Amino acid sequence: MRMNLPDIPEEDFANGLRVEALSTTNWSQFTRLFGPKGACANCWCMYFRRSKADFDEGKTEDGNKEAMKALVWDDQPTGIICFYEDIPIAWCAFAPRTDFDKLKRSRVHKPIDEEPVWSIPCMFIDKAYRRLGVSVALLKGVIEYAKANGIRIIEAYPTIPTQDKLPDAFAWIGLYKSFERAGFEIVDRSSKHRPMVRFYTDRL
Repeated sequence: MRMNLPDIPEEDFANGLRVEALSTTNWSQFTRLFGPKGACANCWCMYFRRSKADFDEGKTEDGNKEAMKALVWDDQPTGIICFYEDIPIAWCAFAPRTDFDKLKRSRVHKPIDEEPVWSIPCMFIDKAYRRLGVSVALLKGVIEYAKANGIRIIEAYPTIPTQDKLPDAFAWIGLYKSFERAGFEIVDRSSKHRPMVRFYTDRL
């Protein structure tokens, strides 16, 4: 349920959001955001990190949730949470590309060079806060976080919808228009409707 928002323009609301890397200190807020369904079907943002067999098995008995928790408690990079005041409202996976097993095996989104890259393979926004410019604000927050932490290249694989209105359930990989608005540029079109995009923080 969305809290009462101030009567301000969407841009001003987005500018008031803040981001934090997932850690042991904000784990409870992460679980609050993902809820009892783990964002979607007990995914817990482990889809890109695990083999299909392990991921499917992890949908029961909190397997995927515990796998994500283990990464966090091991101080591994996992992703970024977006907050409105103290309310967790959005998330994106963000870690070195090499941490995501499905990207390693991707036949479409193969590495285009040998540069060290951090990837954003998926996003999740609380249903109550969608269509408020949160995704763009979240991406801009990730850019600032990356710059502050010496991460030079951010890569993602968003979708370009083939229909006017894309169901929310299909937007978990991110919408290209959001990445474009945040300053990302297409660097590979091997997939017509899922281009590879990048942001180079040293070009700011």
